[in-house]
Amino acid sequence: MPNLPDPVLWSIPAFLLLTIIEIVSFLVHPDEDEQGYATRDSVTSISMGLGSLFTNLLWKIPTFALYTLVYALTPLRVGVHWWTTVPLMLLAQDFFYYWSHRSQHRVRVLWAQHVVHHSSRHYNLSTALRQPWTDLTFGVFYLPMIALGVSPAAVAFCSSVSLVYQFWIHTERIGKLGKPVELLFNTPSHHRVHHASQGGYLDRNFGGILIVWDRLFGSFTEEGTQPVYGLTKNIATFNPLRVATHEYLSIGRDLATARGWRDRLGYLFRGPGWQPADRATEALAPAAALVPTD
Repeated sequence: MPNLPDPVLWSIPAFLLLTIIEIVSFLVHPDEDEQGYATRDSVTSISMGLGSLFTNLLWKIPTFALYTLVYALTPLRVGVHWWTTVPLMLLAQDFFYYWSHRSQHRVRVLWAQHVVHHSSRHYNLSTALRQPWTDLTFGVFYLPMIALGVSPAAVAFCSSVSLVYQFWIHTERIGKLGKPVELLFNTPSHHRVHHASQGGYLDRNFGGILIVWDRLFGSFTEEGTQPVYGLTKNIATFNPLRVATHEYLSIGRDLATARGWRDRLGYLFRGPGWQPADRATEALAPAAALVPTD
């Protein structure tokens, strides 16, 4: 397998520098319409990011084993050539990332891992570091690339490039960019919509590097009204362990009260907020906003 660099590792100094610049920009030019930074929130986001560096190593073991098996079985091989095959690999990875990301918003057990990234009511570069500690997809969305002869190392490289790209779009400090950029690429404007909790913005703009997938598959929404960040039912904690596990615990409570296997499967594999028909009316009652206390 090719020996490829780790874009995330090489980008850490840039992450730190850009975050400092953004913090200074809020101090020099505060904007009452922007959330800015809150110390406890940012500490939680950074803690989640640091924790994910270790937990992801464990989750990558079954993923790597699966990729290695499929790669050994396929007779196809795609070489790593920077100006030809690598751009095509990045395009393919971005396409499958779109569907992986979309599934994480539509399947509750997958939402339980991804909700971590949406749990902050602030939107800044530290929010990009608020990463999950679990990964129940086991990389299955990228198996077609492996089956077509793309090495596991190349898939990992492309995923890292996507992760690095998405760092800079977690900001309120950058407005809309030129039309060609906004048409093709995921931008801060597009991703602010993705992190918003208003009804018209929910489950929109799933793209990683490109926004064209959302435009093609009907999940694109333009930024208009000021986004309200966070969850439709926010969590009242800054504790990283609780942030990482709160939706799993909620699923566990629902499973414990389920009245049959149909309901249990619904709680696991239907969308977040799904309830059996006899409980749907109760579930529609608006929840009071919670203020983090710990």
